[in-house]
Amino acid sequence: MQYKTETRGLLSCNKVNNMAVFPSETLVRIESMAAENAVVIFSVSTCSMCHAMKRLFRGMGASPAVHELDLLPYGVDIHRALLRLLGCSSPTSPGALPVVFIGGKMLGSMERVMASHINGSLVPLLKDAGALWL
Repeated sequence: MQYKTETRGLLSCNKVNNMAVFPSETLVRIESMAAENAVVIFSVSTCSMCHAMKRLFRGMGASPAVHELDLLPYGVDIHRALLRLLGCSSPTSPGALPVVFIGGKMLGSMERVMASHINGSLVPLLKDAGALWL
């Protein structure tokens, strides 16, 4: 994914694939949060798919860092930026959350994670990131 930096007034912003603009501070925050653990899940506390994703990783033996966006003061900004990174056009896009990062790299939302799990590529990703010790 390529980022294009633009300046509007004093605020530096990033454009992703010529979509809506979000502050570069938000992208830096996401990158920092994604790098804090081998598996990071951006979630909403009331989302059943988010709950299923957390259970999947914990059931596999990984201990994900979970960021409940509805409980964070800057969660709305992070949610919007994640939607743009995923290529979603609206906050109500199906499959927008949860968003999973493994080894600091975005794997994607529920659909991508489940496809990786089914095709057998998820466990090697978790092992490479140090999330599993098998």
